[in-house]
Amino acid sequence: MSSVPNAPTGPLEEIVWPRTARRGDDGVISIAGIAATELADRFGTPAYVIDEDDVRRRARAYREAFSQAFGDIGTVADVYYAGKAFLTSHIARWVVEEGLRLDVCSGGELAIARKAEVPGEAIGMHGNNKSVEEIDAALAYGVGRIVVDSFEEIERVAAAAAKHDLRAPVMLRVKLGVEAHTHEFIATAHEDQKFGFSLADGQVADAVGRVLAHPELELLGFHSHIGSQIFESDGFEEAATRLVALQLDVARTHGVELPELDLGGGFGIAYLPSDTPLEPADMAQQLARIVKTACDDAGVAVPRVSIEPGRSIIGPGGVTLYRVGTVKPVQATDDLVRSYVSVDGGMSDNARPALYAADYHAALANRGGADDLVPTRIVGKHCESGDIVVRDINFPADVADGDLVAVAATGAYCRALASQYNHVPRPPVVAVKDGDARVLLRRETIDDLFALEEE
Repeated sequence: MSSVPNAPTGPLEEIVWPRTARRGDDGVISIAGIAATELADRFGTPAYVIDEDDVRRRARAYREAFSQAFGDIGTVADVYYAGKAFLTSHIARWVVEEGLRLDVCSGGELAIARKAEVPGEAIGMHGNNKSVEEIDAALAYGVGRIVVDSFEEIERVAAAAAKHDLRAPVMLRVKLGVEAHTHEFIATAHEDQKFGFSLADGQVADAVGRVLAHPELELLGFHSHIGSQIFESDGFEEAATRLVALQLDVARTHGVELPELDLGGGFGIAYLPSDTPLEPADMAQQLARIVKTACDDAGVAVPRVSIEPGRSIIGPGGVTLYRVGTVKPVQATDDLVRSYVSVDGGMSDNARPALYAADYHAALANRGGADDLVPTRIVGKHCESGDIVVRDINFPADVADGDLVAVAATGAYCRALASQYNHVPRPPVVAVKDGDARVLLRRETIDDLFALEEE
């Protein structure tokens, strides 16, 4: 028996599943009171299922926790939902209704925010290569801030602001050289990567001077994002200390007190039962203490602070339902036979295992299954050996064609990164709440595959 996560036939491990997920006496998993079997029958498989109440509760928990913790140190904390994790107009409305702001990083995400009627002042515009058209659209809509990522963008934003006869609020994204303990593809504050202005070679000072020289621009402060799927506050402590030092340097050099500071996002979630993410209240208290200490040590007032959680709001409330097609025993090593369970989706609906070797947890969803568990790899239907959904798990030995598999914590970066690889249409997104289910995004069809073809 392999020492990998088990998929129990008993109660679900609460840490990785939506808060309304249950396994009934008949072994069937339900979410928000709706059985997985019913969801599969109504909407087909694969299907993304989003627990609306779970998402709203997490958004609300962030707002309340950060309001309390930063209020206690005499300032305000703004929580921006990072739309890149997953965004529809429905989800934009959910998070704004719960008191959050919205972070977008493309013209498309901005268009969704506009459709959802998110107030412009509640939107932050992000991205490392924003086009002239995207910047123009953002300022025309009245976004509350633009996070500037390059010298070219300083000039683009200034030109657009002059065109609209306004003063554009901007923040400068800086890479602080802070090590985030995460996969290298989602660590974003070290020097050798594309985001932000380098602190090491004087780019930040140059950028500050250029922004302040433009009367069309209002410099709010500095922005940092050290990475994603982070479980500890150590990196944030170092980042906050360096950001406060930067703001103090601007005050001394230019006589300008910058009113805001953004610590980014990247708060981790539990993908496996063994993961131990921080709760929003714990993270808020730790970050408030970190910012207060850094400001006290520098002898400056505590600025307005913002954070940008995405995954930790939308991720845990998402579940993907698959239908099993084939089961194949494979002699993996001399002493290990692994069961390869193929499902009707894969890397086109969840690219993260292929991109980052990301781990996921799963369970048999339509029945309890045998007590006998065997080493299993859950794989997709695409023509790639790296088309893996769950790399290593102990799964019921009697899983067979037609069974349903539920994969937990798929709300973030699954539909957002989905493709039509092998011309497989993308699954629907179904929201569930209080026993009701509704489609947020319909399943793509074969006709959709032809929609962009020219005769």
